[in-house]
Amino acid sequence: MAPSTPLLTVRGSEGLYMVNGPPHFTESTVFPRESGKNCKVYTFSKDGTLFAWGNGEKVNIINVTNKGLLHSFDLPKTVCLEFSPKNTVLATWQPYTTSKDGTAGTPNLQLYDVKTGTCLKSFIQKKMQNWCPSWSEDENLCARNVNNEVHFFENNNFNTITNKLHLQKINDFVLSPGPQPCKVAVYVPGSKGAPSFVRLYQYPNFGGPHAALANKSFFKADKVTMLWNKKATAVLVIASTEVDKTGASYYGEQTLHYIATNGESAVVQLPKNGPIYDVVWNSSSTEFCAVYGFMPAKATIFNLKCDPVFDFGTGPRNAAYYNPHGHILVLAGFGNLRGQMEVWDVKNYKLISKPVASDSTYFAWCPDGEHILTATCAPRLRVNNGYKIWHYTGSVLHKYDVPSNGELWQVSWQPFLDGIFPAKTITYQAVPSEVPTEVPKVATAYRPPALRNKPITNSKLHEEEPPQNMKPQPGNDKPLSKTALKNQRKHEAKKAAKQEARSDKSPDLAATPAPQSTPRNTITQSTSGDPDIDKKIKNLKKKLKAIEQLKEQAATGKQLEKNQLEKIQKETALLQELEDLELGI
Repeated sequence: MAPSTPLLTVRGSEGLYMVNGPPHFTESTVFPRESGKNCKVYTFSKDGTLFAWGNGEKVNIINVTNKGLLHSFDLPKTVCLEFSPKNTVLATWQPYTTSKDGTAGTPNLQLYDVKTGTCLKSFIQKKMQNWCPSWSEDENLCARNVNNEVHFFENNNFNTITNKLHLQKINDFVLSPGPQPCKVAVYVPGSKGAPSFVRLYQYPNFGGPHAALANKSFFKADKVTMLWNKKATAVLVIASTEVDKTGASYYGEQTLHYIATNGESAVVQLPKNGPIYDVVWNSSSTEFCAVYGFMPAKATIFNLKCDPVFDFGTGPRNAAYYNPHGHILVLAGFGNLRGQMEVWDVKNYKLISKPVASDSTYFAWCPDGEHILTATCAPRLRVNNGYKIWHYTGSVLHKYDVPSNGELWQVSWQPFLDGIFPAKTITYQAVPSEVPTEVPKVATAYRPPALRNKPITNSKLHEEEPPQNMKPQPGNDKPLSKTALKNQRKHEAKKAAKQEARSDKSPDLAATPAPQSTPRNTITQSTSGDPDIDKKIKNLKKKLKAIEQLKEQAATGKQLEKNQLEKIQKETALLQELEDLELGI
């Protein structure tokens, strides 16, 4: 039996309603439209079978499959809803209030049994940030951050705290996805000159000096974002400061760290300076994509050794989204950028399409891995609200514009569990669509009156970098064979002979010393006439310079990371590659 098409839920000034997904896009009968502007929140369960919403009077739960109302709770002020992974518990949160006489307020975080409708437990949760308890995927474990320590509950028994993780001041934690044993990543901010750190633990082993699976400490961190991969073998940590003391960026300073559960850790070396806009794991858990650097930003895929695998070059982008199957990647520029998207086949590293979703404030992959939802929502933007459904080949299959006096507040797909929709073969031909294609307005650069009748010169503010495959050639890390050594000697002999011939032709030039004002590096700059080869030579020299700096750091006694040591080991191979390129000049 083929899976049903995911529904779209739409919330705005026209009310709350559902729309059938591709290819029909008609209003769904699963959920009768609830008119009015009072709906503040809705959520689906992880498998998409249950739907809960708050309409300003009650919180209701329906079964999407049989359209039946399961429960209705009298919670008029609810602004947050969340189902547990196996649909056992519904968590609701209302803003915390205290009475005028200063006495403590009533509990505002409620946990309801979805089957019976009874309230299992109520907690006081003052902050909206991280309000929801975290469950493991099998619901054997549930955790909350309370007064800088993590409290653990087992089997949804919230009356008994079965374990506690207590460090100096735990600011944040994230439970690992996947089956048992469950792991937890905790972040403790630095204080009094001590560095911040992230530690990985395996539940319930929290005691003792060697209980942590891995530890990574760093300075320059006001807040962190921790991202587990799907197999729970590693965590990526984006450490951010609110202020960049160098004055180079308004967005503070960011660094990216890699921590594995086997104890390995590394700083991910990003080739371009600037903010880190987005980092996302592939569902395979073997690689991740980072979008970083001053505009035009770079995007690079890294492997688990933190080595670059593929560089997408530079472009107007600040976000990355893998589809659920992990074989298609969208690089996009939303927010203050024009909404340009690049859709890539990441198995063959081929560009599929380059659609433009102008003024988009929201992006989401459909669970089928083929369709994309983009939307312009209020309050981020209060004009031109609406949403579009795209095929990844760039075709707009459905478009809805909210009337000029209305607003769209939220739109999202109905979720499905992994594996329900099989991965399909990637197609590069745009699928047919009945929606007329819009030609995006091309903004022309301002030209002063004196230059308007003269030919346009193609001058660019930034030099664009093309995509390039960063995978090392096979055998680069191995010691050279006898044949390779023989070839290397031949290359060296040819190079020496060539240099000798040059010096014989121009002895006067060779004898004359270079003027002192000439920069040192101009001697080594040679041009082949082929811009691609020149660029490769430039990049190789850049890498070799970085290796020299690392060797100098090691000589001063600084302890290098694992990926930095691996870079030093590649020096011979890089020198060989540079020689080969220069010999052809």
